[in-house]
Amino acid sequence: MKTFLLSDHAANFSRVASLLLISFTLVLMAGGLFLSPRAADAAAKNGFEALQVVAPKVGFTMAPGEEQQVLVGFKNIGTKAWKNSGASYVSIYTYDPKYRVSDFRAGDWVDYTQAALLKETSVPVGGVGNIYLTLKAPKSEGTYEETFQLAAEDTAWIPGGEFTLTIQVDDGEGAEGPVVSSEGGSASVGSLGGSERDALADGEASPEAGGLSATVLLRSAKTIQAKAGEEITYKVGVKNTGTMTWVKREIVTADLAIAAVASDETRHASWVSDTKLIVNEAGLVKPGGVDFFSFTFTAPSQNGTHTVSYQIAVNDEVIPHFEINIPVTVTGGSKDIKDEPLSVNEEDVQAQRLIDEPVMRIGLLIVDAETDWQVEVSCDSPWKLMDAEGGLLGKMDAGDMVRAFYKNQRYYFNRGKGIEQTHKVLRFVPEAEDAVCTVENFDRRKTRGAAYALNQFRDVLELRYNSAHDRTWLINELPLEEYLYGLGETSNASHEQFKKALITVARTYALYHWERGTKHADEYFHMNAYADDQVYFGYQYETIHPLIKEAVDDTRGVTVNYDGRTALTPYFSRSDGRTRSWSEVWGGDVAWLKGVAAPCDKRRGYTLWGHGVGMGATEALCMANEGSDWEEILNYFYTGIDLNKRWD
Repeated sequence: MKTFLLSDHAANFSRVASLLLISFTLVLMAGGLFLSPRAADAAAKNGFEALQVVAPKVGFTMAPGEEQQVLVGFKNIGTKAWKNSGASYVSIYTYDPKYRVSDFRAGDWVDYTQAALLKETSVPVGGVGNIYLTLKAPKSEGTYEETFQLAAEDTAWIPGGEFTLTIQVDDGEGAEGPVVSSEGGSASVGSLGGSERDALADGEASPEAGGLSATVLLRSAKTIQAKAGEEITYKVGVKNTGTMTWVKREIVTADLAIAAVASDETRHASWVSDTKLIVNEAGLVKPGGVDFFSFTFTAPSQNGTHTVSYQIAVNDEVIPHFEINIPVTVTGGSKDIKDEPLSVNEEDVQAQRLIDEPVMRIGLLIVDAETDWQVEVSCDSPWKLMDAEGGLLGKMDAGDMVRAFYKNQRYYFNRGKGIEQTHKVLRFVPEAEDAVCTVENFDRRKTRGAAYALNQFRDVLELRYNSAHDRTWLINELPLEEYLYGLGETSNASHEQFKKALITVARTYALYHWERGTKHADEYFHMNAYADDQVYFGYQYETIHPLIKEAVDDTRGVTVNYDGRTALTPYFSRSDGRTRSWSEVWGGDVAWLKGVAAPCDKRRGYTLWGHGVGMGATEALCMANEGSDWEEILNYFYTGIDLNKRWD
C-alpha cells in the first residue's frame, strides 16, 4: 500500500484527497459499481498507475450468443503517458488467472487473451483513457464473473487497472444492457468526453429519410505529407448523427465522381477487397454513438496535393452525402526503385547468362483479426513443421493441421500435442515437389466476399513476425514460374496473346525485385500478393483459370530487358487515350518508358485508371483482339527493349 505522511508536500496531500474523493463518489454512484477502484492504495509500477473512472453497472444481462460492447475508462495517475501502439502500449488482458481463455471472447479481440487496445492514440498524465471491450455471451445461461487487467505491454500490469464484470446470461426478454457510469454521471456506450466533443466536426452529412447520417468528430491528422507510394495509417472517429442503429460498418472507396484520387492508386495490402478497406461488426453504434476506424492506404504516385476520399457503408448502404476527405501532399516523387542496386551477380545480369529459376517469397496475408490472429495450415502430402534454422519441430501426415501464431516474442504452435513454443520463425514444408498447402482458417468467401476460398498455395509457407511494422505475415516461398501460375491479374477469358504479354511483364517485374531484394526487405519477402505489387491468389485460382498456366509455360523464363539488364515494367488498367512516360508521372527519365498513343481507349472514351505508365491492359487486350502477338504488344509499350530467355 502506498503511504503518505503529514510532512509530504501539499501537492501530495491534494492528490490523495482528490483520489479518495473520486473513489468515494464512484462507490456511491447509481447503485454501486462492479468494482471499487484500488488505485488510491496501489503502488505505481515503472511509472504506470490507473484509477478506474468509467464502468458498467453491476450485473448487466446478455442473451446467449449476443454481442455487446462496454466502455471502461481509466484516469492516468502515473508518471508516464499511455499509448495504444509502439513500446509499452496499453491494452487489457484476461486475468485471474492471467492469460485465461474467456467465455466472452469476441471476434474483434486481439487474440485469445488480449481483449482490446486503448482507444486513444495517447493519454497524458491526468487524462482519461477508454477501452471499448466487445463481449460475446456464451450459449449456456448463468451468472459469470470476468476479470481483466490493464497492462503496459512487456512493461507492467498497471496498478489500479484490474476490474471484474458480473454478467447474467439469460434469454429472457427485456434484458438490461451495460449502462455506463462515470465521473460525470451516466453516459451511453461510445459517447465522447468533453474534450472530444470540442474536436473538429468536418465531413458531416445531414439526416436522410432512411435515417443514415454521420459526421467526422476526430481524426489522427488534418493533413498528411508523404512520399509517393508511402504507407499511411489513418484513424478517424465518426459519430452516428442519424436515427438508425449501425450494425455492420465498412470503410469503402468513394465514387470516382467524388474522389480526387482513383481508388486503385491508394489500395493497400491490408484492404479486405479492392473497394473495401475494413469492416467493423463488433457491437452496435446507436444514434449519438461514435465508431472508431483505423485503416491503411497508399499515398498517390504523383507530386502535389491530393484529396483521398473514402465513404462509410452501414448495413450495406453507403451513407449519403458523407465522405472522409484526407488531404495528402506528395513531396518525394516516386520511390526510387529504378535506382535500387542489384543484389545478385552483376556479371550474370549484364551477360544475360541463363540463371537458375529464382525462388520468390510472397507476402500472402497479414495475420490479424481476419484469421483470428493465427493460421491453421495443412498440406495434401506428408510435410514437416520446421524452424527457420532447419530444426525439425514435427513430422505431419497428409491432411494433418497445425495451428500457429506469434505473440510476445514467441511463436506458438499446436500439432496435436498441446501448445508448444519457440523463438524461431515457423516454416510449413511439404515433402513432395508439387504439394499444395491450405490455410484452413482463411476463406475469402467469408471475409472478402469472393466467389472462391482461394486459400491454397504451392510449396512452402512461413509464419514470420517483423518488428519494422509490428505485424506478422504468412509468406509463400515458391519458384517464380509457379508463382505466375496463380497470378490474379487476368483470367481464362482474355485473349491468349494478351495473357502471354501480361505474364511476361509480370515475370519481369517479379525478377526485377528479386534481383534487388529491397522492396520489402524489412518484412523478409520480395513482393506481396496485393494490387500494390501484383495480385496473387495461389493454387485454386490456377485450377480455375488453367489457360494462365499455359501462357506461363509458353513464355517460360522470358523477360523484358533494356541495354542488357532487366527492365522495370510497370503496367496499369486503362488509359484515357495515351500512356504516360516515367518522367511525366514520377520525374527523372527511364529510356524504355515513354508515352504512346492508345487509340482503342480513346475511341471508347475511357478515363485514366491507374498511374498510366507502361502497358495499359485495355489497349493491350484490344491489340491482341485485332491480331497483334504478345511480342508486338510488348515492343509497342516498352521502347527499345529486347525479349530474352533467362532460365530454362
